[in-house]
Amino acid sequence: MYEYSSGPEEFEEKIVQVNRVSKKTTGGNKIGFSVLVVVGDKKGRVGVGLGKAPSVQDAIRKGSGYARKHLINVPIVNTTIPHEVYIKRGAAKVLLKPASRGTGVIAGGAVRAVVEAAGIHDILSKVLGTSNQASNVYATMKALQELVPIQKQKVETKKQETTSAKTKEKSKVTKKAVKAVKAVKAKVIAKKGKEK
Repeated sequence: MYEYSSGPEEFEEKIVQVNRVSKKTTGGNKIGFSVLVVVGDKKGRVGVGLGKAPSVQDAIRKGSGYARKHLINVPIVNTTIPHEVYIKRGAAKVLLKPASRGTGVIAGGAVRAVVEAAGIHDILSKVLGTSNQASNVYATMKALQELVPIQKQKVETKKQETTSAKTKEKSKVTKKAVKAVKAVKAKVIAKKGKEK
């Protein structure tokens, strides 16, 4: 994993993987490079791009451009993530856990690149399944997209509580109504019995 900067900008670029690709043609071998680049501003925004070109510099530029156009926002609480998340994407399985302040980034190369670019300083992670760097990077991105901010979590729990309270009230009302109907039926039956 290499750090690369194209100038004094707000984004930091990290090169995760460089692959040399050769293609057989009639004129000979056509050699190119594919580069996986992670871009982030260390303030909660991160993106990943794969660039392909005959030279490494052009491939980096293409990957960086794609990553900048497809940034995602990551909810960060203090210096860690709001909750635990487990993602399976293809053969890659990634588990991310929040950590207390001062723990640091406990992660492998692929996950570390994405997490540090996003600006997360304390996190526990485990990569299961494949050791493919690209697969793990994309799985980590998907995991970060699945994170829900604390405010939204509170709103969702409040909604669940209100819906459960409403259902309880409805069930109470229906029980009362059923009891009332039964009582009326009993009275009617009793009257008919007296009339006979």
